[in-house]
Amino acid sequence: MNESVILQLDRVVRTYKQADSKLEVIRNASLTVAAGELVGLVGPSGAGKSTLLHVAGLLEMPDGGDVSIAGRACGAMSDGERTEIRRNEIGFVYQFHHLLPEFSALENVMLPQMITATSRRTARNRAEELVASVGLAERAGHRPARLSGGEQQRVAIARALANEPRLLLADEPTGNLDAQTAEEVFELLLDAVRGRGLAALIATHNLDLAAKMDRIVRLEDGELVAA
Repeated sequence: MNESVILQLDRVVRTYKQADSKLEVIRNASLTVAAGELVGLVGPSGAGKSTLLHVAGLLEMPDGGDVSIAGRACGAMSDGERTEIRRNEIGFVYQFHHLLPEFSALENVMLPQMITATSRRTARNRAEELVASVGLAERAGHRPARLSGGEQQRVAIARALANEPRLLLADEPTGNLDAQTAEEVFELLLDAVRGRGLAALIATHNLDLAAKMDRIVRLEDGELVAA
């Protein structure tokens, strides 16, 4: 595999049991995303975009095919090995920020680092840099309830970058924001990804925003096709 390829999906299949039948949500999906490349994932609601991201992010096991992260095939890995890959190589941004309400913006960005045994001082210094990079230095001490929706999502982006991942997966990261805020947050996300040379797969319904990425793939009837 090309060393620059960070995410590779190889004929991935994901099915769910539905009463007495099986629903094949993802079928033979193949995709590569290289370092520094932003790929938009589009498709109608219910097409399986979130499922595909969960499989790509090692949150769900495929029923067929394999997922490789930075050249490492993950299908035969133990749960512990997959957890380590998620923690160290992958950053996640969701439509709903999922910040911990009892912690400040800064602390929310520190926590993923401290889980990896990073010292508190180092975690705090990096969190301060990241929070400042998303324009929230003056709001770092505020808890999520005191931040706007756009500010909360900026913190979520900073948190996703906390452990210096090589792959960023985002599921409708602006879907819960008004049009102007969505564009601002999306531009910040693109700048952050490009500035760090990450591979990124970003699901969105907003075709105008998707057009700003390097290429677009469409999930259609469970299969990935170039859009």
